[in-house]
Amino acid sequence: MNTTERIIVPLDVSSIEKAIALVEELSAVNFWKVGLELFVSHGPQVLEVLKSKSKHIFLDLKFHDIPNTVKSACRSAARYGVDLLTIHATCGRDALKAATEAVHEEAVIIGIKPPKLIAISLLTSISSRQLAFDLKIPLELPEYALEMALMAQEMGLDGVVCSPQEVALLRQTCRDDFLLVCPGVRPTWADVGDQKRSLTPSQALKAGADYLVIGRPITAAPDPQLAWKKICEELAAVI
Repeated sequence: MNTTERIIVPLDVSSIEKAIALVEELSAVNFWKVGLELFVSHGPQVLEVLKSKSKHIFLDLKFHDIPNTVKSACRSAARYGVDLLTIHATCGRDALKAATEAVHEEAVIIGIKPPKLIAISLLTSISSRQLAFDLKIPLELPEYALEMALMAQEMGLDGVVCSPQEVALLRQTCRDDFLLVCPGVRPTWADVGDQKRSLTPSQALKAGADYLVIGRPITAAPDPQLAWKKICEELAAVI
């Protein structure tokens, strides 16, 4: 996997026009993330745009509901032919298993490759203090993220979303082919923003990350193309 295929850039914009403009401006980017804002605004239209340009798609809708609802949602999402699809690990074992079965069953029915189903271990905006005091979870944060990852792996999911700071622990414990997708990655020259558990791109890859989700350091930069190039050059020295 080359450098450009390991960086996923979020299309965190409010309109299809802005999304197309960003994709055209950053034509070298091969992997794009479509999240709640854009999908709720425009639905699958943006997915068709990306497919027409032969881009990989990370559909980051973070499903979180009862097993039957999650199963139906994942079945529908599988029809879009995206590469990655997210569900919260906190849905529980039954929902994770149902989701896994749904994407594979639907892919067979319509004759496409199923999306890789990725569990959210813990949002990267959550700190250790918030986990303990706000969410009332007694486990240490790395241990909690690991437990979520192991449950997802046991239920047949393809990987997890985790912060770069948990990557090394998860990589040591989970299967080699279990994907670790890391948002909250920030180059040394970029503002950390609301990310509580961040590392640089090169640090995250060295720790064992498979994919890096890097948004604002690229898309909000004065020169997005230059920011993209700088990150690719940094990672080329690691890979």
